Amino acid sequence: MKETKQEQEKEISTEDKIKEAARKLFTQKGFDAVRTRDIAEEAGINLALLNYYFRSKQKLFDIIMLENFRKFLQLISGKLLAEGFTRDEKIEKLVELYIDMLIENPDLPLFILNEMRGNPSKLAMEIDSQTGVLRSNFFKEIQGDADGKIAGMEPLNFVANLIGLMVYPFAAKPILQWVTGVNDDEFNRIMQERKKLVPVWIKAIMQSSEGGREAASR
Repeated sequence: MKETKQEQEKEISTEDKIKEAARKLFTQKGFDAVRTRDIAEEAGINLALLNYYFRSKQKLFDIIMLENFRKFLQLISGKLLAEGFTRDEKIEKLVELYIDMLIENPDLPLFILNEMRGNPSKLAMEIDSQTGVLRSNFFKEIQGDADGKIAGMEPLNFVANLIGLMVYPFAAKPILQWVTGVNDDEFNRIMQERKKLVPVWIKAIMQSSEGGREAASR
């Protein structure tokens, strides 16, 4: 028997309500501190109904993180493919968007690490579907121009450096806070500062990388 339009709208509304509640709690408390019962209460439904839509907290977390990651990939693709920006401006924009996304989704590195271990092909396909054109164009710019007037870097090194400088502080946040004694507000303030610092470091590494390749070729 076909569902009525009203029933379909109710089902969509309930599912969205659960995801919004879970997204809010995961962001506020982190994955480990949130119970499925907390999500049900935040969504204004009973636990049985939540389990009907989503089999587990992990399943719900994965769906939300994938949606957030997909939105981020679409966002950077649009920004970095836009005409009128230099390579350095694109790097600055990429860092700004990435750090903003990580501040808003502090558990995203956990999701990405789990996907890399458990289902790397799925994550790779998601990245490829959203940024294929972006990579082909942007990576050419990263490698510098043909006559060497603009310093470049191998794309693998560029991505590895970028992930290390941006993602690692969020993935290692509990350890970094324990070692340095900073609270959440101070941590976020420092991450905001890194929006300006990371592009400077990346450009310096690219200049150094180009100089190193020239020295090795002599």
